[in-house]
Amino acid sequence: MEQWIIWLIIIIILTILELSTVNLTTIWFVASAIIALIISFFTDNYVIQFGVFVILGVILLVTTRPLLQNALKQSKVATNFDRIIGMEGIVTEKITKNQSGEVKVDGKLWTANADKTIKENSIIKVLEIKGVKLKVEKVEDK
Repeated sequence: MEQWIIWLIIIIILTILELSTVNLTTIWFVASAIIALIISFFTDNYVIQFGVFVILGVILLVTTRPLLQNALKQSKVATNFDRIIGMEGIVTEKITKNQSGEVKVDGKLWTANADKTIKENSIIKVLEIKGVKLKVEKVEDK
């Protein structure tokens, strides 16, 4: 079997593997296999072809994968509700460590959780939004 056919089969297998995993791992070896395929037209030495395939694949993986992952990283989509993080509100229904309560923040009622019990009418600060619930903490009296 011709060596270029072997490289073409390797390219197809690695491409299918990359498409099924989407981990940006085998794509670099697809690129290095294409280079090895091109080299196979100029030399019959399989050791050279395989060496180029492995060395170039590892170099591409190590040098460009982190850059591409940062570029493709999806940024968090901010919503209008994100603006209430850091705001203060008031507890309208007692919150315990194991039981959600209710708070009023920015004129709206929210279900809220906290690490400690917070009594009704206490002032709270919004720490984060988890789904449709707020994580809050009690604001200490000044």
